[in-house]
Amino acid sequence: MDPLHTLGKISSPDQALNLFASKLDRIQLAKIAKIKHPDVLIRIANAIVLCRPSKVFINTGSEEDKDAIRRISIEKGEERALAMDGHTIHFDLAGEQGRIVDRTYYIAEPEDLVSSLANRMPPEQAVKEIESNMSGIMENLTMIVGFYMRGPVGSPVSNPALELTSSAYISHSAELLYRNAFNDFDHEVEQKGYFFTNVHSEGLNRTEDLPHARVFMDRKYQTTYAWKCTYAGNTLLLKKGNHRFAVDKAVYRDRGRELSEHMFITGISGPDGRTTWCAGAAPSGCGKTTTAMAGNVFIGDDLAQMWIAQDGSIRTVNPENGIFGIVEGVNAEGDPLLMKVLRQPGYEVIWSNVLVDEKSKPHWIGNMEPAPEKGINFQGEWYQGKTNDKAEPIPISHPNSRYTLASKNLDNYSPEAANPKGVVTRIFTYSGRDEDTMPPVWVAKTPDAGVVIGACIVSATTATEVGVTGIKRAPWANAPFIPGALGDYMDAQFKFFNNPDITEPFKPVMAGLNYFLTHRARGGDSGKLLGEKKDVKVWLAWLERYAHNEVEYLPTPIGNLPAYNDLARLFKQIIDKDYPRSLYDMQFALYTVKIIQRIELQEKAYAKEENIPEKLFEILATQKTALLDLKKKAGNVIMPDYFENLH
Repeated sequence: MDPLHTLGKISSPDQALNLFASKLDRIQLAKIAKIKHPDVLIRIANAIVLCRPSKVFINTGSEEDKDAIRRISIEKGEERALAMDGHTIHFDLAGEQGRIVDRTYYIAEPEDLVSSLANRMPPEQAVKEIESNMSGIMENLTMIVGFYMRGPVGSPVSNPALELTSSAYISHSAELLYRNAFNDFDHEVEQKGYFFTNVHSEGLNRTEDLPHARVFMDRKYQTTYAWKCTYAGNTLLLKKGNHRFAVDKAVYRDRGRELSEHMFITGISGPDGRTTWCAGAAPSGCGKTTTAMAGNVFIGDDLAQMWIAQDGSIRTVNPENGIFGIVEGVNAEGDPLLMKVLRQPGYEVIWSNVLVDEKSKPHWIGNMEPAPEKGINFQGEWYQGKTNDKAEPIPISHPNSRYTLASKNLDNYSPEAANPKGVVTRIFTYSGRDEDTMPPVWVAKTPDAGVVIGACIVSATTATEVGVTGIKRAPWANAPFIPGALGDYMDAQFKFFNNPDITEPFKPVMAGLNYFLTHRARGGDSGKLLGEKKDVKVWLAWLERYAHNEVEYLPTPIGNLPAYNDLARLFKQIIDKDYPRSLYDMQFALYTVKIIQRIELQEKAYAKEENIPEKLFEILATQKTALLDLKKKAGNVIMPDYFENLH
């Protein structure tokens, strides 16, 4: 049961064209006439029948169309122009400052395998919900129809996708974040044999409607529905909604040959001018953009599509063409390239949920700039010392405040981002907000052990999800976006990284990263980080040299650790910083009890899942046994010199 067809009842291209003739004006009709693929026309028509917009605007990606969309957004009040030319501000409702995971569902039959971490709803009920909430939701509004590629046109892993929305803010965001492929859309759909469809409307955009907001994902018909919400993570479903469909495709159609990951893509410079490409996973709000920008050349900060090329290499492309980034903590000291775009004229930026002062300048937590006395933020008027109804201070900006910009504006943007052949990717990292257990960097001894590092990410939760707090497991930082069974996804990971088509020069380096260790976790009394944000440049540089067999390492039960002399040299060379042996000892000591507890947490959690590959439990058991033996020999805390002496 396809809800869009069931409710729209348009089943032929002729019916679609007749509808367009009655609903579109002459200019928009001339635009849509260039789209010929019958399935594309039918889905657009059914969305029009369902939502009943007063007008339809076909976005071809021309400068004229882009200007019109920006103008509509400002006229509607979805965005407001700021003092700096090209900058606008968008505010979501105070109760919708992140993904509404509790109101997000997969449309699934009872027999369909759906992730145990997700909500589900049978098709018959979903059709009723969609009809009662989306029928006529765009009356007195304009439906904007966009034609996009999630990735470079011509790439084997890029996804064609329609964006149908009444929100000009969402359409404006899509133009910054994705490649408008109006002229290539028919050809790409014909070549791929599929496309994604996204239908969204903010409706009346009222606080009282938020309990009724929903995000639906129909895996079978590759269609998303979202209503009565505006936060881009819930509504710009080209992003995480379609990422789910891409994960589905990788797991169930192209298992072992393709992956769709929640990863940044960055290039790290090595000796003699070489660039080694790295992709890395981290939950939203855990430093993924910072790590991506720590590389020397930038492709993406959030998503990655990868496949095994004919030359035996793993190739990666970014489905996106821009950044929808968390702005908290972004400042001139740690993020100079981002700050240039955010604070200097000449760039287009959409801000969301930051504070805007009386001079129409945005401010946010952690910008290391003087804070204004008052302004407007996500909850309305704000002033220094303002509290909420619980007498808690209201921060200057929401922790999930965002900026949206095109990647090409960054000084370290790589033209390789537009290459449909992707970049040869040698390094894969996995990280989370772990303040007390794992060292800053460690490398898996085998691809299977690397998959287990990804499976065992544990992180403090962040402000990206509404109503979620505490510490939680975050497998591959991708768990919220895995539509099917977790065991199937894990099997796809094992098969991909062990694919015999990956040839020796391109064997992956798979590593854990953690730069959230605190002094308190290593015997101190402070919650301050043991290192600094900029240290990640050194961890990446060490991994780059490791990939080319140019550094020493210490074999341990959890993987290979850096040797001190290599790190001391790289700290001085890369960021001109001394790296004392005492800090190395604190960061790379193995606290065996904590690591064993972490392993047992994973064993217990995965034992509750169905069809988890036995390989995971074997690797965890081997690591735990080795750590227990080590604990008997050397105690609870194993300093690096123990492994140096063995080496």
